[in-house]
Amino acid sequence: MQPRFVGRLGLADAITVANAALGFVAAAVAMTDPALAARLVLLAAIADGLDGVIARTRGGTPVGDFLDSLADVASFGVAPAVFVYAVVTDGGTAALDTPLFVASLAVPALFVAMAVVRLGFYMLDDRHSPETEGVQTTLAATILAVSYLAGITNPTVLLAATAVFVYLMVAAITYPELYARDAIILGGLQALAVLFPTAIDRMFPRALLLFAVAYLVLAPFIYWRET
Repeated sequence: MQPRFVGRLGLADAITVANAALGFVAAAVAMTDPALAARLVLLAAIADGLDGVIARTRGGTPVGDFLDSLADVASFGVAPAVFVYAVVTDGGTAALDTPLFVASLAVPALFVAMAVVRLGFYMLDDRHSPETEGVQTTLAATILAVSYLAGITNPTVLLAATAVFVYLMVAAITYPELYARDAIILGGLQALAVLFPTAIDRMFPRALLLFAVAYLVLAPFIYWRET
């Protein structure tokens, strides 16, 4: 007998569910291997983009949008928060009574909270709009993960970046959605960063970080492609 819900899922939904599973695995390995966790977050981001492409080309299901937001909470809310906590506390070995340990709990916890808030309100808005308010959770998670792969491993820097995203995810700043060509570039860089994180002096993670930060800083004001 087929499970109750499986027959109602499409291919795009299956990829979305895989995205959520990757988020769990990233969180699970973060304490022992932050670099692997960072690569898994990027892999989840690739899946997040791929499910949208498949939904547009082959058609989606009524549950697809809900699954997408739930998966994003796991992969781009919880997973990067656990990753940052693991880096800041050196795998949970930091002294419990230090200000750094308190910050390592509070800031990632706020990151998860604001990711949930943002995704909740995103579900109420027009998901087909070419613009969105606040930094996308996928972008925030991508920058945190790829920064580590690019060699930015200082705990204070990563914690500060996480705190900035706590604000930016719910800020009244309008971001345009990536156009198709730019999304392909981003996905390609994500794949190369996952497959070859240390090749050619970390060239691919650093290129992805540059691309992502350029979008983060410039996109609300100027976008490098005409509609």
